[in-house]
Amino acid sequence: MKFCSECGQPVVLRIPEGDNLPRYVCAQCQTIHYQNPKIVAGCIPVYGEQILLCRRAIQPRHGLWTLPAGFMENAETLEQAASREAYEEAQANVRIDGLYTVISLPHVNQVYVMYRATLLDPNVGAGTESLEVKFFNEVDIPWDNLAFRTIHTTLQHFFEDRRQGHFALHTLALDRPTPASPSE
Repeated sequence: MKFCSECGQPVVLRIPEGDNLPRYVCAQCQTIHYQNPKIVAGCIPVYGEQILLCRRAIQPRHGLWTLPAGFMENAETLEQAASREAYEEAQANVRIDGLYTVISLPHVNQVYVMYRATLLDPNVGAGTESLEVKFFNEVDIPWDNLAFRTIHTTLQHFFEDRRQGHFALHTLALDRPTPASPSE
């Protein structure tokens, strides 16, 4: 951040009085500009025994597979964001069935919130951010071609929980990836 969104003057990075973290502060009007993690909302669209995945048409991780998910917009709920992303990326109409994973990524200032969802009909198609969409049985999931660790982790939990017959809420944090592992 270089300029104040209130008055347009330059900002400086400093710890404001009464705070304990560096913040961008306007040198002119003294407005403190807080920066917070971004929320990524998505879902696991299930149709029968199959999961719907999207092959990414955008960076990062162009060409790899993912669950439909994306940044939450202002003025929408988490559930609305997850449903919207399913429709935008896969033209999928879903019913949100329940919160499933909450994954913190402090190294990129993001929180992934993933829901279990039922696909209401199998008529799907690639949206503008997807090269293709496809249904997968568990044995056919392209594990080595998943775009993000959050998706890999969510799917691992999902299939294990499905085998156990009980879907628990999973909350965890993923550290900075190693150079050999997929990034977020």
